Amino acid sequence: MKHLSSRLNKIPASVISEMNNFARLYKAINLASGYPDFNPPEALVEAAVNALRKGYHQYADTAGRSSLRQAIARKFSRFSGLEVDGDAHVTVTVGSTEAMFLVLAVICEPGDRVLIFSPFYENYAAGLHLLDAQPVYVHLRPPEFLIDREALRREFERGAKAIIICNPANPSGKVFTEEELLFIGSLAQEFDAYVITDEVYEHIVFPPHRHVYAAALPGMFERTITCSSLSKTYAITGWRLGTVIADEVITEQIRLLHDYITLGAPAPLQLAARTALEFPDEYYAEIARQYAERRDIFLEYLERSGFGYIPPQGTYFVLADISGFDFDDDVHFCYWMVRTVGVAAVPGSSFFAEPVKHLVRFNFAKRPETLHEAGERLMEIKKLR
Repeated sequence: MKHLSSRLNKIPASVISEMNNFARLYKAINLASGYPDFNPPEALVEAAVNALRKGYHQYADTAGRSSLRQAIARKFSRFSGLEVDGDAHVTVTVGSTEAMFLVLAVICEPGDRVLIFSPFYENYAAGLHLLDAQPVYVHLRPPEFLIDREALRREFERGAKAIIICNPANPSGKVFTEEELLFIGSLAQEFDAYVITDEVYEHIVFPPHRHVYAAALPGMFERTITCSSLSKTYAITGWRLGTVIADEVITEQIRLLHDYITLGAPAPLQLAARTALEFPDEYYAEIARQYAERRDIFLEYLERSGFGYIPPQGTYFVLADISGFDFDDDVHFCYWMVRTVGVAAVPGSSFFAEPVKHLVRFNFAKRPETLHEAGERLMEIKKLR
């Protein structure tokens, strides 16, 4: 048999998927993968049922149902202050994972350098390797995950086609400030680079921090491509509805490629999603409040269990420090924790370009009773080590 594509040699197996599988094997409480264990709003569920009953079973417009694109545009304009047009600027994708890959494929030539802040979400580098582009990592300084501005400028000077910003950031929970985004934007404009944002956690931000849309900053819309999804905001990760917002020229190319890769997102779920996009501002304030409560519940258990942690400013993840336990590395610790106390996390080393072995990522997007059960199990670690 002829050999398979050598591009795949650059892509490791997903550590998140591996931990999910291990959690299922041991029937552990899964705080590894980024999904909630509660249902979406009932109004959204009813909208999906109605869409199915009304016969929306065939292909929608491949760019996304027009009414959904307009609803996405209205919501984005409402929160960002930037007027966008659903027909000209919005594409509906099969989750934000496809959204990011489409953007990278449209922007990158083989050999292009794309900057990624470390720690980072694992899909970014995989997409770049498939395109024969080059991920270039720029270290963020913990515990605040501050930008090394001199290092970032040097990488732009060396030639960067684009930079990827996850904001709020998975796995660190960092929320980039307006001043930081203005600095990044100034470099992008100075060196004529694109800014690609992953904003799936835009509404899960904890005071006093606030989310700033990079595309809405002065002079940035034409060079900023905003990837997001409905997954996290409305607790529908399995619906696979993502979005790309970009200027008309980039949008045309994204839609061209999208037609060939997935053709379109699920038609009945697109119709139903309009219901969520019309929720009032109070909905978004309430989910931020609820996630803050879940965060506080879980962080208290981490403290009582002997973990250190870096307080997340946003998202529903926390990086916990295992230095207080007698383990050589985070991978060994995560497998031991699943087998011994029945709680799954992700080894932090999978998110870092640097040799970081003392952090693990937990997901606290769970019902309070799930977090209490997980916390009680974590407190057993102190007795076992």
